[in-house]
Amino acid sequence: MSDRTLYENPLSTRYAGKEMQENFGDRKRIGLWRKLWIALAESEMELGLPITQAQVDALKVHADDIDFESADRYEHQIRHDVMAHVKAYGDVAPEAKGIIHLGATSCFVDCNSELIVLRDGLNIILQKLVCVMDKLKTFALKYKDVATLGFTHLQPAQLTTVGKRATLWLQDLMLDYENLTALLSRFRLRGVKGTTGTQASFLDLFDGDEGKVKELEKRVCAKLGYDRVYGVTGQTYPRKFDYNVLCVLSQIAQSAYKFSNDIRLLQSMKEIEEPFESAQIGSSAMAYKRNPMRCERMGSLCRYAISLPMNSAITASTQWFERTLDDSANRRIVNAQAFLTVDAVLNLYLNVAENLVVNEKVIEKHVNAELPFMATENILMECVKAGGDRQQLHERIRVLSREAGARVKGEGAENDLLTRIASDPLFSAVKDRLNEIVDAKKFVGRAPRQTEEFIGTEIQPILDANKDLLGMKGNVDI
Repeated sequence: MSDRTLYENPLSTRYAGKEMQENFGDRKRIGLWRKLWIALAESEMELGLPITQAQVDALKVHADDIDFESADRYEHQIRHDVMAHVKAYGDVAPEAKGIIHLGATSCFVDCNSELIVLRDGLNIILQKLVCVMDKLKTFALKYKDVATLGFTHLQPAQLTTVGKRATLWLQDLMLDYENLTALLSRFRLRGVKGTTGTQASFLDLFDGDEGKVKELEKRVCAKLGYDRVYGVTGQTYPRKFDYNVLCVLSQIAQSAYKFSNDIRLLQSMKEIEEPFESAQIGSSAMAYKRNPMRCERMGSLCRYAISLPMNSAITASTQWFERTLDDSANRRIVNAQAFLTVDAVLNLYLNVAENLVVNEKVIEKHVNAELPFMATENILMECVKAGGDRQQLHERIRVLSREAGARVKGEGAENDLLTRIASDPLFSAVKDRLNEIVDAKKFVGRAPRQTEEFIGTEIQPILDANKDLLGMKGNVDI
């Protein structure tokens, strides 16, 4: 139990999920190192090096017997984390001590394990991403016919629908999904390349037999479940891959940030609200307040995630020749925190998207306050059809609109434009049809059909392809 005297990363203590934290934890990382050492030793034995089955078996038996305290003591002595774990592994499997890490450089375990962790992290993100898409799909279809004010420049514009607006959030996530899956489709390991990427140490071990060196790499990777490696490397895998990963995470954060801002604005208008629990406190001073805490936290975390790709870009561009170690400490922080941050964001997104509160009466009130202005052209055209003079009608409706607008802005009164039009003799032809003409459903264009078509043709195929991943819920404990 912590006594709270030392700094603790809030991504671990407050925000990110357990699965993602375990993915970047030392037990998984060192466990992967040992899997790589076992695969290397076994493949070297199979290809004729003087390694016995008993030694390989000893490595396998003790694969999970990780003494972190012993490794820590070794690292304090020798200042090398990989060699510290080589020694700790050798202590629990002494019969195999002499063949652990044979021919390899530290990046054999470092880089290959890091790549696997990044891939597994992307798959965790993928699942949460498609689950958010599923929640938004349900929301969009439920509210596809509910007319709402559209906004451009944050000013009321033509109507849209609540569901159609949700498809904009969905489309952002769809683009993120496409980028994420494309990145996963290009995934590969560093492989077995040696200290500067030339495989010289392995060529020496196999007495110059290049075929066996190539076969060694193939077998090691196959034992880890992979069949693709980088064709050439220096000592490390290309650091540009980290940048590509963080760009995908940044794009997801951008999408979530946009959603969270939209919900915060809508909550200010009292149209749509994030979930608010019965015992939740919005303000320590203003007891009545219902602040959008979840969406504000989303935005805060997204801002951090969006900033991180630049860090990776600098790392990738400053690698000297075959390798320099100034990437190591930086990447331990940046890569893990990028994933933990976006994981936390998607947990929040899941929670909010599944529990959005739509206040339809408020939305209708806001529509009714603006729709008379928007409907003036339709009213004018109907009057012309009934024999009216278009220019005369236009001038009169302009005057009435200004009068109604002045009343709304100057007096804070309701919009009475329709009452003014109904009372004006020039508009007698449509007096009894005004409610029919000014029907909000007639002003949303193809929004309901667009919603159905977009989800049917572009979103549902993604959800069908990932149906085994669906069903997650976003838990917000604090």
